[in-house]
Amino acid sequence: MLSYQPDFSDLSYTFGGRSPVMSVKPGTAVSLYTEDCFGGRVRDVTDLPSVVCEFPYLNPVTGPFHIEGAEPGDTLAVHFVSITPARDWAVSSTFPHFGALTSTHTTATLQPPLDEVVWRYDVDADAGIVRYHARRGDFSVEMPLDPMHGTAGVAPAAFETRMTIVPDVHGGNLDTPELRAGVTAYFGVNVPGALFALGDGHCRQGDGEVCGTGIEAAMNTVVIFDVVKGVFTPTPRFETDDALMSAGSARPLEDAYRMSQHDLVTWTAALTGLDQLDAYQLVSQAGTAPVGNVCDPNYTMLAKLAKKYLGTATAYEGTHARLRNFGS
Repeated sequence: MLSYQPDFSDLSYTFGGRSPVMSVKPGTAVSLYTEDCFGGRVRDVTDLPSVVCEFPYLNPVTGPFHIEGAEPGDTLAVHFVSITPARDWAVSSTFPHFGALTSTHTTATLQPPLDEVVWRYDVDADAGIVRYHARRGDFSVEMPLDPMHGTAGVAPAAFETRMTIVPDVHGGNLDTPELRAGVTAYFGVNVPGALFALGDGHCRQGDGEVCGTGIEAAMNTVVIFDVVKGVFTPTPRFETDDALMSAGSARPLEDAYRMSQHDLVTWTAALTGLDQLDAYQLVSQAGTAPVGNVCDPNYTMLAKLAKKYLGTATAYEGTHARLRNFGS
């Protein structure tokens, strides 16, 4: 196993436009550290992001990693072996002009913006819980710890550089709770080496990331990389032991929904040999649609189908099972 612990100056804020921090052979496990979306600057309820953070130095990622042998037209497979909070606390916040239930620069309204408020959570990894404390009252409650990464992806195509906060077909700030330990994520390779980067750990997050932030935390994460040669993945896909998922990121939300459903239907048809309309019918009746984010520059939807409905079909030549077994 390789290990990578970035200094603060090593963190990146874009996908594309950066030299790799490490070259990794396919089949290699890497243990890495990621900072939270505030770069660790928000540590207490008095640390307002607008005061202690500086735009655009938000949502840092660790990487990029150059994966040997990955070429445009291939697919990068990233298996998440473990995601573990690196601290015993985490934070969340509201922003005056960011989130699903406030005015934004693209959805301008006349009522006053939301208050900027920070919540600090206690993280008990041994007990598997996080503790929520209301800021304007004495209410407190425990929630199950469910670590995930909000941001993961590869360099975009055509020399493009994208801010880490923007989700798109290269990945980015998808903010889906489905990106947890045990999942294999697939990304289409656009540049030599793929240039994969990872960040934005959440101790947990509700569907949609409605307020604009999850329970933001630094993470110690172990991933295994592999390359599926000669197979391109058009939009991020995820695989677990039990399900296949396709991600779509766009605005409006209905287009993100259509993108994810379209990819899952065509993927199902290709895997099973079904006529496209037969696959459409199957996904329509057996599929689900987990929400990623509804607050970023693009919104994210997932389309999800249980593998039990796919017969003997196997995705990516059994890459997920092979990497899972390697990781265990």
